[in-house]
Amino acid sequence: MSYEFHVGQKVVCINDTFKHVSIDQLIRKGEIYTIRWIGEYTHYVDGTFIGVKLEEIHRGNDDGPEGYGAADMPYRATRFRPLVKDKIASLRKLLAPTPDAPVEPKEKIKKKEKV
Repeated sequence: MSYEFHVGQKVVCINDTFKHVSIDQLIRKGEIYTIRWIGEYTHYVDGTFIGVKLEEIHRGNDDGPEGYGAADMPYRATRFRPLVKDKIASLRKLLAPTPDAPVEPKEKIKKKEKV
């Protein structure tokens, strides 16, 4: 699944688990954040990914015991999804027919003949 993120957008964290990392990464599952930067980022261990930086969190320099020397390293965008204000409306969109979708014909009910 892919999302189109943009600066200023509200997002919700859906994954705050970091394998093999004992230092608190500051994000919390279910919390709402605002994107202040989005872009491609290359990390020498994690490779290249689309990352986001958040208004509410400035990570500083990653120079601790497990650090990699990155300055204000972004989080993977896959840890977040856009915040949906009206959840029911977003579900209705899934049910709404699309212009290209074939419309099923309605069955006509035959009337019984009186004999």
